[in-house]
Amino acid sequence: MKTIRFIIVVLLAQFVFHKTTAQESDQLVRMAKLVIDSTHLEAYKAFLKEEIETSLRVEPGVLTLYAVSEKERPNHITILEIYKDMNAYRYHVQTPHFLKYKNGTLHMVKSLDLIETEPLMPEVKLIQRD
Repeated sequence: MKTIRFIIVVLLAQFVFHKTTAQESDQLVRMAKLVIDSTHLEAYKAFLKEEIETSLRVEPGVLTLYAVSEKERPNHITILEIYKDMNAYRYHVQTPHFLKYKNGTLHMVKSLDLIETEPLMPEVKLIQRD
């Protein structure tokens, strides 16, 4: 239940910063659920951190990449991904920084489940606070 609440909060927060909704655009919203080999967890997290920071800094089509791990199972990682549209996603998966992450972590990932999502309340907008 905490994961669902977290996802809803992050989706709502995304609308604050981007002043748009999924209904008003062609946004691609998905979750990636991964299980990482625990012997490689720290190395995986370093690759992931570099990839997310670079993507958010250099790709305007990447609106949100937010990763969390489960407290009781830290090698279970969920990444919320929001892209401006399908073209932004296609561009993202061909970038050098994404390919470095993908190829560098292939042996670390025990399972990967990509979940396409549909925002439940795309019309909700939050007030941005200082």
